[in-house]
Amino acid sequence: MEFLPTLWFILIAVLWGGYLFLEGFDLGVGMLMKTFAKNEKQRRVLLNTVGPVWDGNEVWLITAGAATFAAFPYWYASLFSALYIPLTLVLIALIFRAVAFEYRGKAQTSATRNAWDWAIALGSFTAAFGVGAMLALSTTGLPLNANGDRVGGPFAWFTGYAVLGGLGVVAFCLLQALAFLGLKTDGEIRHRAGKLLGRWIPVGLAPLAAWAIAVALLNHSTAAIAPLAVAVAALLFAWIHARKNHEGRAFIAMGIFLLAGVGAIFVAAYPNVLPSTIDPAYNLTVFNASSSPYTLRLMSVVAAIGLPLVLAYQSWTYWVFRKRIIEAHIPDAHAVTPIV
Repeated sequence: MEFLPTLWFILIAVLWGGYLFLEGFDLGVGMLMKTFAKNEKQRRVLLNTVGPVWDGNEVWLITAGAATFAAFPYWYASLFSALYIPLTLVLIALIFRAVAFEYRGKAQTSATRNAWDWAIALGSFTAAFGVGAMLALSTTGLPLNANGDRVGGPFAWFTGYAVLGGLGVVAFCLLQALAFLGLKTDGEIRHRAGKLLGRWIPVGLAPLAAWAIAVALLNHSTAAIAPLAVAVAALLFAWIHARKNHEGRAFIAMGIFLLAGVGAIFVAAYPNVLPSTIDPAYNLTVFNASSSPYTLRLMSVVAAIGLPLVLAYQSWTYWVFRKRIIEAHIPDAHAVTPIV
């Protein structure tokens, strides 16, 4: 039953690609809260662009993690135990970020709002960097022994590839957020976002491209050449149209760049799901790390029903909230006097 493990490897790649594409811009908007927005109204504009969709986007992260757990339990066990510290920090960051989204509007003082702004910005950065580092290590390797256990101290995971993957995802999120703000806002925010996007695309997307190329070279993969070529073409297309202020085309091209890059990474890594840097004989693959054929068959039926529903309701949400937001739409802040 080699087909089903391979199928679920592809589906997990699709889930991670979907997560990075959809969650990418709202993580980026979160990071821009303290570096891009100039005043309170602009920060509220940024929040309103992602307010209807940010929690739905996180469904992709939960689904990707759950699918890994169910389809490849040995991959999940080795990866999450080896990265216990960074993934715990990611979880804490996501919790703080979610709480900040809900509680920021209830803040009574500027100091409290500022604290929630920092929670959103730092939570978004930590989550993006941690997910990028995790995916980079899953495709470049960890020091695993024959039992799939990490060898070395608690920071044995902190390698150059982890930093490259983390920075690659952070930079992509920031650029995707600028493109998204160009689509969802107007006026000064849209103008500044477009200028920054056109200026920084080549530099910002370079770490992600370097990660994909590194995985292809490590695995001597010729099959990754085609998606890498698509990614490079999409990068150039995005840069050209960003400089022309064609936000929609730039946004779509950056999405194609991401998906082609993720495709190249997973194609190059196949059949390994978690390489060992100690000995290739200890590599976890789609075949020795997968669940039973019965489990994979049952999961395939559930996915065939559930995934189209997720895509349908998220598409409907984006369609309903498709209009642009400007500062004039944001009412002046007012204090709420509690009834005693």
